[in-house]
Amino acid sequence: MYDDIATCDENPRPGTIIHHPEGGDVYAGVPKDYTGDAVTADNFFAVILGDKSSVKGGSGKVIDSKPDDRIFLYYTDHGAAGLLGMPEKPYVVANDFVEVLKKKHAMGTYKEMVIYLEACESGSIFEGLLPEDLNIYAITSTKPEEPSYIIYCPDMNPPPPPEYTTCLGDTFSVAWMEDSETHNLKKESLAQQINKVKERTSMFGTYANGSHVMEYGTKVIKPEKVYVYQGYNPETANLPANRIHFDKKMESVNQRDGDLIYLWQKYKRSSVSNRAEALKQMTETLRYMAHLDSSVDMIGVLLFGPQNGSILRSSRGRGLPLVDDWDCLKSMTRLFEKHCGLLTEYGMKHMRAFANICNNLVEETEVEEAIIATCSGKNIGPYASLGAYSV
Repeated sequence: MYDDIATCDENPRPGTIIHHPEGGDVYAGVPKDYTGDAVTADNFFAVILGDKSSVKGGSGKVIDSKPDDRIFLYYTDHGAAGLLGMPEKPYVVANDFVEVLKKKHAMGTYKEMVIYLEACESGSIFEGLLPEDLNIYAITSTKPEEPSYIIYCPDMNPPPPPEYTTCLGDTFSVAWMEDSETHNLKKESLAQQINKVKERTSMFGTYANGSHVMEYGTKVIKPEKVYVYQGYNPETANLPANRIHFDKKMESVNQRDGDLIYLWQKYKRSSVSNRAEALKQMTETLRYMAHLDSSVDMIGVLLFGPQNGSILRSSRGRGLPLVDDWDCLKSMTRLFEKHCGLLTEYGMKHMRAFANICNNLVEETEVEEAIIATCSGKNIGPYASLGAYSV
């Protein structure tokens, strides 16, 4: 974990973290092996592979698993088509992640692995990439082309405590964690938990501000009990497999709009003397978002013509990976960042556009010309509130 929430100056309850409106502190006592600039893609991969010699910083702890061990991996961050965010660059790229999982399997150092993955467009990390014979069962919060959603937001139902200006959690993550907290995991199977998580994450099948939870890999693992992967709390011994039915719809919002919720709350709660600055920050953020979106659209028009600019937003069929040439995707992203500025958490949403440029086999020189013509050598971002990343 990056570990910047509990100590944040704007945390209304310093030194604590909550993930439910009526919940207590979930931060105290949490082991933190890698924080700050030690939270990197390279360290993430090294930890999975049990490669102590490759980790940099942190405690040096890795998954030193044996052939009969089961592994539970939970990952949450911002995401995009083919990418998982990291607080320190570079991103985790889908094909690199799956290659690490294949290597872990070839090493023979685990029996089974379950992965819960929370991020926008997280299905794209495994779609068409994760084989079914690795003994890895992967669950993602969304389809390959969907955003993730956040709940317990200010001015929504249910809201966080009144002093909070941000949302408390992602719908998928909240769903599985609250399920685990309220069930006897020795009685509940993975299949039962995932069905409940699907129900809540989809907003009870309406998909109104909800997403499709997806399953990949070795699905025959589903009948196993949850405790085998997540552990067991004796306090839940007398609870049935399914104690609580979350049948109440909750309001949620697109994860990529989370910054706007925070900025709006900051504006509303500012003193009269500080409102001008808060309004300026919100206005600049909205202007940046609009400029970035229109810039990518213009690149599509220049490459494919005004009638075919929508090619950038197209999705491939089920079972196909986001892109055939992952090196091309990385190259396209770097070209954009070179001439237009680093992508932000918001800007990550355009990774599918870069992938579609690669899938249409456009020459790199032609792409660079379109990017230069669009950005005119001007850096269009990023703004600090949105966070900057680089592939």
